[in-house]
Amino acid sequence: MRVILPNLVTLLALCMGLTAIRFAIEGQFEIAVLAVIIAAVLDGLDGRIARALRGATRFGAELDSLADFVDFGVAPALILYFWGLHEIKSLGWFAALVFAIAAALRLARFNVMIEDPNRPAWHAHFFTGMPAPAGAIVGLLPLYLNLSILGAPNGRFMVSVYIVYVLIVALLMASRIPHFSGKKIGRVPREYVIVVLFGIVVGLLLLATFPMEMLIFLSVLYLATIPLAIRRFRAYETGETEKLKTASEPSHHL
Repeated sequence: MRVILPNLVTLLALCMGLTAIRFAIEGQFEIAVLAVIIAAVLDGLDGRIARALRGATRFGAELDSLADFVDFGVAPALILYFWGLHEIKSLGWFAALVFAIAAALRLARFNVMIEDPNRPAWHAHFFTGMPAPAGAIVGLLPLYLNLSILGAPNGRFMVSVYIVYVLIVALLMASRIPHFSGKKIGRVPREYVIVVLFGIVVGLLLLATFPMEMLIFLSVLYLATIPLAIRRFRAYETGETEKLKTASEPSHHL
């Protein structure tokens, strides 16, 4: 069960990604978005369950990558294409292809980098490139804008703008731009537990009541953290360079 349970969660996430594609084909885009979000939640759980149960395996890691490609590469690309990018058929399909390819490249690089024994410890605070789950959720921002109270249009002109946005998100996934990693968030101090729980409950209620509006807010908030992540990453990098210089300097003794 230590091995089966995390892989079962991964397979459930894969089912959510495939279900998202089904509802996108049927034109039920809100349900398709919900399926992608559930897949992202399950993706965040499977690794933690595997570590907690000490059931992490190479098979599980490979299965997780394959599921992530479908959930956060193929599914969002097809959702966007069926929703509005098909208005400019060739260019819209090109953007969908680039998005899916960028997700595949991002996942392949992640698998290679976690096996690098020479990575500095502080690299664990960052992802190299936008994580695939974040890329999927942020990449669907044009759809949120259209389905929210803002009612953003999806005519040919706006679709051109959306295509540029999707390509930018794909570039962020394939690039080496650092993004904050939530995996190293420490334990919540005891005195703040109630406040954090209250904030989580309020956030979930808002997400359930105003899903598209909350997804717009979260997507914009995440994009706003990218410059902060770059600045923090460079600060760590500068500190490490200074340490190496200090270590390499010959010591002088009187």
